[in-house]
Amino acid sequence: MDIKLEKVGLRRLKPSDAVYLLKWLTNPVVLEFYEGRDFQCSMEIVQEHFYDSDPGVERWSITYDNLPIGYLQSYFVTEEMQQEYHYNGNEKVVYAIDQFIGEPELWGKGIGRTFLRLIQNYLVQEKGAEVILLDPHADNPRAIRTYQAVGFQPVKFLPAHELHEGIMRDCWLMVWYADGRKLQSLPEFMERYY
Repeated sequence: MDIKLEKVGLRRLKPSDAVYLLKWLTNPVVLEFYEGRDFQCSMEIVQEHFYDSDPGVERWSITYDNLPIGYLQSYFVTEEMQQEYHYNGNEKVVYAIDQFIGEPELWGKGIGRTFLRLIQNYLVQEKGAEVILLDPHADNPRAIRTYQAVGFQPVKFLPAHELHEGIMRDCWLMVWYADGRKLQSLPEFMERYY
């Protein structure tokens, strides 16, 4: 299945994408924000992590002009996983996503906003998602601004939430509601934290 809007698209991860994943996950600029610069990637790790594990995860290649430029995964969030996310909503169909653009020269060009809208639409229309969660590092304001631009809202500060480069990093639980619900003023959030 391919989903596309102008030059930006999402398509199911293919075996041939492994070379791109290896390239991206050995680039220290990318690793600063995804996995960590201490992550030692190999083709075996790519195979194990992205192709052989977790059949409940939908894996996508982010494309630009039909060329792979990044990775996105989406998955149903069970009640147990909601506790890990510290999410306490009462919606029944909750999904989460993780993603990165692996080509740093394409950062800041609006591509992230486009592929996020594509996955939001897909998860609502095809999976019945009521809520989508993500948990970016608190020290990544560029990513947080991108998520806010497509309607994700920071709802809970998660101190020492994720191990990254040997340090437990603070994160934000960010939530996107399919019904358009708004919880707080985004300008106030940015003033307070960024």
